[in-house]
Amino acid sequence: MRLNIPNILSLLRLFLIPVFIVVFYLPYSWAPFASAMVFWVAGFTDWLDGMLARKLGQTSRFGAFIDPVADKVLVATALILITEHFHSIWVTIPAVTMIAREIIISALREWMAEIGKRASVAVSWVGKVKTVTQMFALWVLIWRYDDWMVWVGFVALYVATVLTYWSMFQYLAAAKDDLLNADNE
Repeated sequence: MRLNIPNILSLLRLFLIPVFIVVFYLPYSWAPFASAMVFWVAGFTDWLDGMLARKLGQTSRFGAFIDPVADKVLVATALILITEHFHSIWVTIPAVTMIAREIIISALREWMAEIGKRASVAVSWVGKVKTVTQMFALWVLIWRYDDWMVWVGFVALYVATVLTYWSMFQYLAAAKDDLLNADNE
């Protein structure tokens, strides 16, 4: 494994997850803002590592593995934290939906790679918009500066949930023939 800048940024994102959790639970009035900023920095490293890997020609197998792992663990952690904080079915349902979608699509991509058709379930523009909306919703709900901000976060969370379903159905539709083909059994 070559340790390059994009891989270091992905590892930094993983390192920031326990920091994010600890700061989230600190009993201080500034903790929500600080945890939102740690989450933002971690989310920014996701964008930055991908951009740098392409621009600097520093893509690697390790990077292709660790980047989505770091992303999914960060998002799942944030979803669990806001679910626990708000303790509401209206946050729990979107959180479970988003985590389930990540598990389903990860399994689908792994299976499609096994049969040599990974490209047919590549990331779509809907998936990218879902990710941006999801990250914004989580950032706002982690910060929760005031009631207005929380409501903006709830709206963004539900927009991200709709996009979650949409992108999941796109991926499943792209793999439908392979999933339902009796010759694959």
